[in-house]
Amino acid sequence: MSNPTEQTPPPYLPLDEEWDSALAIVAHPDDMEYGAAAAVARWTGQGKRVSYLMVTSGEAGIDGMEPAQCRPVREREQVESAAVVGVDTVEFLGYPDGVVEYGLPLRRDLARAIRRHRPDIVITTNFRDTYGGVFPNQADHIAVGRAALDAVRDAGNRWVFRELTAEGHQPWNGVREVWAAASPDGLHAVDTTETFAAGVASLEAHRAYLDGLGGEMANAAEFLESMGRTAGSRLGTVFAASFEVIKLR
Repeated sequence: MSNPTEQTPPPYLPLDEEWDSALAIVAHPDDMEYGAAAAVARWTGQGKRVSYLMVTSGEAGIDGMEPAQCRPVREREQVESAAVVGVDTVEFLGYPDGVVEYGLPLRRDLARAIRRHRPDIVITTNFRDTYGGVFPNQADHIAVGRAALDAVRDAGNRWVFRELTAEGHQPWNGVREVWAAASPDGLHAVDTTETFAAGVASLEAHRAYLDGLGGEMANAAEFLESMGRTAGSRLGTVFAASFEVIKLR
């Protein structure tokens, strides 16, 4: 028997796909693959340019592997994973995994990257405190997502981080929206039915990470299918990827 106090979530609105380039700014290797990679495969298949920027190398993500040994493994797996969905530019900022702090250095580095790439859309992951009020978010996700949102505005203001202009990175006001994947405040989604398998393969490319992770999140196909079908049911498709859209214009 259903609870009369429960409300059916509203249908998702379709994402605007009238754009040419996007920069994904996330904390770790694998962050894009847990839900957004299938959407990236759709967009690169449309001829859009998508680049990845990893703030850390995920070197603290495998309990049985020392960070110095883990770092090159995770970077290699991320490059291979990105290639599966048509992304050939993957950059790593080298911040220490697990202890990323929101602050001016991070905002400056992200603003520099945005000025270099000059994207129409910036993609990040959920930066809210929780996932739907149930599971607490991870600290790096929160710090990076919030810094990415602020860095988009920093990138367009020549009087913020003036050293960037001195370095030759001219201001960029072309970012129209920031999209946060898997946010509990997401109201938009994109159909990933045709590219769902590519999204699964992209996550499966993180072989060492998944082997070390264990549990239900290590089963790429089952975990992504649950997420994708839930989002698809609200978009009216088989599979979908959801996003919180922050409009900047």
